Amino acid sequence: MRRGVDYIGVGVGAVILDDGGRLFLALRGPAAKNERGLWEFPGGSVEFGERLADALRREMTEEYGVEIEVGDLLDVVDHLLPAEGQHWVSPTFICRLISGEPTIREPGKCAAIGWFALDELPAQLTVVTQANLAHYRQRLQQRPLDSEAA
Repeated sequence: MRRGVDYIGVGVGAVILDDGGRLFLALRGPAAKNERGLWEFPGGSVEFGERLADALRREMTEEYGVEIEVGDLLDVVDHLLPAEGQHWVSPTFICRLISGEPTIREPGKCAAIGWFALDELPAQLTVVTQANLAHYRQRLQQRPLDSEAA
């Protein structure tokens, strides 16, 4: 049985910020489970018995060789992909890079990576990343990042 296809899958995501406020995005590769060729906030599937934050830390280490700090929950999105016959529930967290420089460790799943200013993001984003981005912009309008540090 395949998660996300035969039953609802849980996929956790990370909005990772660098010290300059840029966002880390990954381009889904030819072996990705869905939405190939689109940019996303990175993440991955949650394994049975695994906590969300632990899954996110594991995925970032496996796929990009970095250690992250998992912060506040940004949102939970119903990631519905009827054309691909998939249904995921996707909690996404605001995260910070603790150590390492991201590199592509699973080139089949990821074709490119990059850091982007909020106003310079690629146009071709996954469904869940579009929703995350809308929620992230709302959050910034409600609580500028400068006030979060205070």
